[in-house]
Amino acid sequence: MKFLLLTFVGGVHLLSLSSGKTIYKNDISQRSFQEIKEEIASYGDVAKAIINLAVYGKAQNRSYERLALLVDTVGPRPSGSKSLEKAIQIMHQNLQEDGLENVHLEPVKIPHWERGEESAVMLEPRIHKMAILGLGSSIGTPPEGITAEVLVVTSFKELQRRAPEARGKIVVYNQPYVNYSKTVQYRVQGSVEAAKVGAVASLIRSVASFSIYSPHTGIQEYQDGVPKIPTACITVEDAEMMSRMASRGNRIVIQLKMGAKNYPDADSFNTVAEIIGSKYPEQVVLVSGHLDSWDVGQGAMDDGGGAFISWEALSLIKDLGLRPKRTLRLVLWTAEEQGGIGAFQYYQLHKANISNYSLVMESDLGTFLPSGLQFTGSEKARTIVEEVMSLLQPVNITQVFRAGEGTDINFWIQAGVPGPTPNFGQHLPVNHPETFDIVTKNPKPVTLSSLGWTIAHTYSSFLVPLELQFWF
Repeated sequence: MKFLLLTFVGGVHLLSLSSGKTIYKNDISQRSFQEIKEEIASYGDVAKAIINLAVYGKAQNRSYERLALLVDTVGPRPSGSKSLEKAIQIMHQNLQEDGLENVHLEPVKIPHWERGEESAVMLEPRIHKMAILGLGSSIGTPPEGITAEVLVVTSFKELQRRAPEARGKIVVYNQPYVNYSKTVQYRVQGSVEAAKVGAVASLIRSVASFSIYSPHTGIQEYQDGVPKIPTACITVEDAEMMSRMASRGNRIVIQLKMGAKNYPDADSFNTVAEIIGSKYPEQVVLVSGHLDSWDVGQGAMDDGGGAFISWEALSLIKDLGLRPKRTLRLVLWTAEEQGGIGAFQYYQLHKANISNYSLVMESDLGTFLPSGLQFTGSEKARTIVEEVMSLLQPVNITQVFRAGEGTDINFWIQAGVPGPTPNFGQHLPVNHPETFDIVTKNPKPVTLSSLGWTIAHTYSSFLVPLELQFWF
């Protein structure tokens, strides 16, 4: 199902981003909408078989149980760690034992950062030990720490306006949560902007719409030519408290200690498995999630769930004895949390064959109850996609939204390959906290996510792409 969807998505991206010519080179025919609709409907029995196996059959809850076993066995899987490499080896063996084809590891180099011991204590106007999590790639403080007065701001604009006050201070960002894509800029860029005005460290309010006094980690980025300063996230509650104190004119002093260290790049692997296509084996429909996580929690939500429902998609197809026309390729990325490092190296290795990639898919938004698929394309293409999604009416996963994207697949999308993603009707209310545990998940949403992902993946590999210029 998702094949048609993704094929058309890709065509639309291609027409808007490049010369208007599709990248497909095989025998493509121009067909009427009615012919396409009839072909989609002809796969109704296949959709029902997948639904029955995933929801009611022996595969019920399988992806949840597989995920629970891995995260309980290995725990968190930060980039460069032994636990990540252990997880990769376990998954390599699991995929082989599952009977998938061409199971192999593709070597890459990834960052290696460790947080070490860390603490933050408010010394004035009262003693208060604060919960913090250092941000990925941050440098550490001197062993004695950094003790400095605090400047609280709510935006980069306010920081620029108050730049003369920032020198020698710890900048605390108490930015309001708008949405993830806008608010996360403070986590990524906060240390650089603070360093530009002479700050000695920065503390960022955790990027979350909900908090129970839990700091959230994540990647941050330094900039060439700008001094590197230590940076960490604090809780929403502490950021708000210091903002209130500052508004009253209180002098705030914090002692910050961070033992964070960056090490030389480490060896790692993207993990690959396939079901080889019967008619167009050189053409690829790629489904993916990332196996790495941060070093807190179990990484069950981000992105263990996405990785395991992607595996489940191939497992269900194999269990039903289906042989797709195109090759279904599963990739479990490494070092996504550091900015899609493993995926970028995969793209560099395989981009010469971009014309053979029908579409690339990634699940990295949690695994809640799915509502449909995110899609970018024309209204005509959307009409066809809606026909495809109607096959999931029995489980009410039929909606078609806009804007499919993902850190690991954006390289392909920008080059013109379709890149749909699942839609769960919500974003993670928290991001990279200690509580990203298996207990945050429920077997039913994981099963239904696997189901929708599988049917989308199946139709992407069975149906023959149309000549997109005919529609667009």
